[in-house]
Formats: sequence, structure tokens, C-alpha cells
Amino acid sequence: MSVRVKVPTARAWSTADPYATALRTGRGPLFLHRSDGWLLPLDIERWCAEPDAADRSVLHACHGPTLDIGCGPGRLVTAVAARGLPALGIDVSPEAVHRTRATGGTALLRSVFDPLPREGRWRTALLIDGNIGIGGDPAALLTRVRGVLHPHGRLITEAAPCGIPDDLDERSEVRLHDGIGAHGITFPWARVGPAALHRYAAAAGWVRESAWTVEGRRFVQLRGCHFSGRPADS
Repeated sequence: MSVRVKVPTARAWSTADPYATALRTGRGPLFLHRSDGWLLPLDIERWCAEPDAADRSVLHACHGPTLDIGCGPGRLVTAVAARGLPALGIDVSPEAVHRTRATGGTALLRSVFDPLPREGRWRTALLIDGNIGIGGDPAALLTRVRGVLHPHGRLITEAAPCGIPDDLDERSEVRLHDGIGAHGITFPWARVGPAALHRYAAAAGWVRESAWTVEGRRFVQLRGCHFSGRPADS
């Protein structure tokens, strides 16, 4: 099955001056802005800081070669590599890739829907910090990630945080907003709570292996439905 991301998603992030500025400075404010005026804050300061307790719970679950999808400024992919695991971040923002490399991580300017190195051999994939929303189509994204991972691989993804309904299943057209005004072209984005995430995952051939909450952030670990048992590290 061939899955392609809508072109505006990658183009919007790759050309977004407010996003690049926020990554360079390590601070916001920065939001996703819907046409009805609703704003979703992007936690730039946390993304640019050292991994926190919630992040460390994700790092502990990483085994073998790890692909960080939408790595942003690279705190996770850099930390995975520091643990001695092969790790690669991908992002459609040149500034995100530059910052990841500057902190000692390895990153490529690439969409998850583009051809990727080591397809079918990654043991862990990460969709953290809302990145289940990439492309505005969780079903297509989860299907694509199954093709990227080794058959014995795991996906660790983050659902909408505590306080958001478990069955949230939202797709929107958004733009970036720096607190003064909206910028750039619109692009599709999605937000899902744990219940909605589980439905999409099951339809794409995933089984929930574990779930946990740290500091109000909710994580789910998935494996392919054809596999049981702990993957061998490599």
C-alpha cells in the first residue's frame, strides 16, 4: 500500500519562519491556529530542553536502532544515541535538522512518507510531542510506520494529554501563529486521545502492548499484531 503525505504539510513546516525562529531561540510563543481562532500551544521550551521525566520513560522503552519521526530540535534522538543505540531523527524543518546535528544527534531533512534509510529494519519508532498528527491522517501515518519498522519492531506514540477526552478524534486545517498573527500556508493536522489512537492502531495492524502516563502526558507502545515477545536488540 502506497501512502503519501499531503504536500502542504511538509512545505508549511519547512518554510515556517516563526517555527525556525522559535527553534533558534529555544522559546515561543508558538501555536497551531485554526480558522475559527482556536490556538494549540506548541511547547517549544520543553522541546529545546533536556529530556524530562516523561521523556525518560520513552527513552527507557527504546530498544535497538531507533527512528525519531518529526524529531524537532533533537532532544530525544540525541539522548537515544547517548545510550549507545543507533538513532536517526527525521524532520521537514531545516532548522530542526540543523539544531539536532548541532547537539550531537543525527538527522535527515525528510518526511516520514519519503523513502528512508534502513526501511524495514528499525526496531523502535517514536511519534512524540503530538506527531501522531502529522499529515492529518493517523490511519495513513500508522500504516506507513508499520512499513518502516522491522516486523519485530515497536512504535511508541503520544496521545493527547490528560484532561483531553480519551475519544478525541480531531482533524483540522491549521497555520502557525506566533502570538501576533498567523503565518504561512494551511496544512492538515490531527489530535487523538488514547481510545481513538487504539482504534486507528488496530485498523492499521497494531496491538497495544503497554500504556503509561507521566506528568500528564500519555504514551502508548504498539507492536505489529503478527508478533509477540521482546524484540532482540541490534
